[in-house]
Amino acid sequence: MTKTYPMSAADASWFHNDGPSNLAIVMGVVLTREPLDFNRVRQVYRERLVTFDRFRQRVVETGFPLPTPHWQDMPNFDIDQHLHHIGLPAPHDEQALVGLINDIASTPLDHALPLWQVYLVDGVDGGSALIMRCHHCIADGTAMMILINRLYDPAPGAPPLQAPRPRGKPIRVADKGLLAPAINAVAGAARGALALAGGAGMLVGEMLRTDDPPSPLKGDFGPAKRVAWSKPFPISDIKAIGQQHGAKVNDVLVAAMTGALRTYLKGRGVNVNATTLRAMVPVDLRPPQRMGQLGNEFGLVVLDLAVTRARADHRLALTKARMDALKQSPEPLATRALLDLLGRGPKFLEDFSNDLFGRKASVVMTNVTGPREELYLAGAPIERMLAWAPHPGKQLGMAVSILSYKGMAGLTVIGDAHLVPDPEVITEAFNDEFLKMLKKTSTAGAPAKKAATGRPPARKAAAKPAPAPRARMGKATGKVAAK
Repeated sequence: MTKTYPMSAADASWFHNDGPSNLAIVMGVVLTREPLDFNRVRQVYRERLVTFDRFRQRVVETGFPLPTPHWQDMPNFDIDQHLHHIGLPAPHDEQALVGLINDIASTPLDHALPLWQVYLVDGVDGGSALIMRCHHCIADGTAMMILINRLYDPAPGAPPLQAPRPRGKPIRVADKGLLAPAINAVAGAARGALALAGGAGMLVGEMLRTDDPPSPLKGDFGPAKRVAWSKPFPISDIKAIGQQHGAKVNDVLVAAMTGALRTYLKGRGVNVNATTLRAMVPVDLRPPQRMGQLGNEFGLVVLDLAVTRARADHRLALTKARMDALKQSPEPLATRALLDLLGRGPKFLEDFSNDLFGRKASVVMTNVTGPREELYLAGAPIERMLAWAPHPGKQLGMAVSILSYKGMAGLTVIGDAHLVPDPEVITEAFNDEFLKMLKKTSTAGAPAKKAATGRPPARKAAAKPAPAPRARMGKATGKVAAK
């Protein structure tokens, strides 16, 4: 008999978040200048990825009286059902790559198989692209970094990292009560109790909070998706802007993204001076004992974006104040506890929650710190990493993600093809917004030139600057008509 393992409540919650028109799937892309060898890539995934149980297990719902999601070992697991080798259509440029990613992002995963797929794409401006899709019930953003560290090498030919926990020992959440995972995320039971007490009041407050107003980013949508990405900008430049205003890297990036959304909404006819725009933001709550393991360990906060402020410095100041306030909020703990609660119940409870909280915000926003040093896949150096978070539920029509890699950071957007048919307008506005912010800093000279070319900063003063990324590595300019 095929063996099954209970799914954690938080992971089950994200499994139930999946829908036919809005997929709860995390997607990542790595770009290389050198062509990747498919056989070598397949060997890497065969030796490293499938040592994680979750990538050899499918999801089944079983139990009485209410079936709940469980992990089940896949009979006759075949990795070749998950690895695909394809060529990029002519003219083999960034626009063609955008169109391909749009099509892949719009396609559901086969729930009869383990919930992941990889596409190795040849002929991407002389190099390759590797597209990986993974259901959110397997891993959150922090856990995806675990996979990156496992799959990619710090140098060509480096030995694989240490194997993960032994097979056959499924991840289990300590059964010390419904709120135990949230309590474990804080230092000390007393602090946890205070946080949860405040969190209960916060949840009531969320229910009473007015809905985000109608906008082009909200509404009914279908399965078709559209993606875009910005230029990569040096983190040293981001820090220079922040130092000018006493702000952190995240504050600067969120403020620049807010300015881009203000420009976009204004172009879509929204009175940006008299509106609200809120983002659902995940907050990592992974306890030390869960480091290095897959699964979902985060809560959510609702961030009011400063779209009503016309000046960039005013947006940055207000963004910093609001993000500082959220850092002291019990909201992530409370929403994590709610996810655990919903994950233990039937799907209709999840749908009710999605509808309730989906009305309070208009966009999903994530920020993940990626590897600081250059990594290699099957011997080829990875030039850039991109990632897209899902925007599950019935109302949130778009997700914005920030990811850093080897000293650079950039923005990606994925949206419903009907609601946001032109996400490249947002990423282009982000590019413009960041460069305007940089120009106004006291260190605008040399850093501004680096940011304009997208060139990574040199590690040593005497070192030659790294070559500027090719055109395809900058912003996604391809625009594909909505199906």
